[in-house]
Amino acid sequence: MPRVIAVEDDSVSSLAECIDALSASGFRPCEEESLVHAAGQLRRLGNDRGFLGDMIAAELAERHREELHNNSYGPQVIMLKPPGAGDFFMRANIWPSQDEFMMRASGSASFVYGLPHDHNFDFLTLGYFGPGYWSDYFEYDYETVTGWRGEPVDLRFVERSRLEQGKIMHYRAHRDVHAQLPADSLSVSFNILHTSGALGWLDQYSFDVENGRVGSILSNGASEAFIRIAVALGSDAARDLARNFGKAHPSERMRLAAWSALASVAGGATARDEVWREAEGAGSLLVAREAGARRAALAGGSSPA
Repeated sequence: MPRVIAVEDDSVSSLAECIDALSASGFRPCEEESLVHAAGQLRRLGNDRGFLGDMIAAELAERHREELHNNSYGPQVIMLKPPGAGDFFMRANIWPSQDEFMMRASGSASFVYGLPHDHNFDFLTLGYFGPGYWSDYFEYDYETVTGWRGEPVDLRFVERSRLEQGKIMHYRAHRDVHAQLPADSLSVSFNILHTSGALGWLDQYSFDVENGRVGSILSNGASEAFIRIAVALGSDAARDLARNFGKAHPSERMRLAAWSALASVAGGATARDEVWREAEGAGSLLVAREAGARRAALAGGSSPA
């Protein structure tokens, strides 16, 4: 499960001071010194019990001003330091209870409740307000997983616990899996998230914990969307590129997206089966497994995802 980092520090720092301190040293969670430094900065920020309320009040007061429409606020996330320069960004997350109107209106899936998943990045989280969300925690070995839907995976249950106020946890990329459950009452957490140029190509999965299987790949990126759009627009060059990507791209996820794009414009079930048959022999285990499932769906008369 995520590592709990105990930090005893009653001092207080502002958001600006926290960002400056992290920007000066960076956030490298694979290095213990950097990880502990970031946890200390998060603790001191969490000791400021008023700044987030002030930020929210200021935003609500200025809501009518047109020039503020491009803000970084959403229904669940308040961006404290957006991605950009440096190797981290920061956000506050709002976690409703079952009784909150936002939960009843939007449903639990809007807050990622009940979706077992890992992360393709390391991050620190701090319980800032309220009792905190609950999680069922699991661990798995990322290196043993290819990532095709329905692939068996050894998920080891650790415990159920919650992110209590003041608790700091280090979620480890490609290792910690959790299924979040609603907080007992409205809660807020802070995150410091590591980012890098490679992040878009690192896989993140959902899991079927009941049956110990991979559910799906969650980390689809812009390049996969672009290849699907280009092929759908009828470009011969795009089709040639998609076939090349399907056979030789270093990312198996991109290979699958390329074959999916080609199958989506094939005329009829027979043509789509031909695309997926070619994909099965294209040298990727992930693609071969997915292609086999889609050919089976075609043979059964259903429409493959």
